[in-house]
Amino acid sequence: MLCKERMKMHVRTIIQTASVLAVLIVAGCGEQEVSFKKDIKPILQERCVPCHKPGGAGYVASGLSMESYDNLMKGTKFGPVIIPGYSFSSTLQILVEHKADSSINMPKQLPRLPQEQVELIGKWINQGAKNN
Repeated sequence: MLCKERMKMHVRTIIQTASVLAVLIVAGCGEQEVSFKKDIKPILQERCVPCHKPGGAGYVASGLSMESYDNLMKGTKFGPVIIPGYSFSSTLQILVEHKADSSINMPKQLPRLPQEQVELIGKWINQGAKNN
C-alpha cells in the first residue's frame, strides 16, 4: 500500500511540474514584453524616419512611412514589411540584420543598428508586433 501511495504522489508531482512548465512556455518563460512606444518607436524615430517619411528618399523609393505604427504596418508599395509573430519572414528584420542585398539593407547611413536594437526589433515582431 505504501508503494502505491508513493507512486501516486510522484505522478501528481510530475503532472504539477508539467503544468507549471506549460504555463511558462505559453507565457514566454517570463520574457519581458517589448513596447512599441517605449522600445521600438525611439529607434525608428532616430534611425529610420528621417528617410522613411513623405518626401524622404526611403519613402520615395519604397512608399514606406515609419512615422507611425499604422504607417509601418501598412508596409511599402511592394507589400508588408512586418509579419507579426515571424521576424525571420519580416522584411524589416531581414533588412536591419543585413541579410538582404547590400543595396537595400537598412539603415543606408552608417553605422548599422547596434545588435541589441536589431534583436529588440526581432523580439517585438515575434511577440506579435503590437501597438503597445
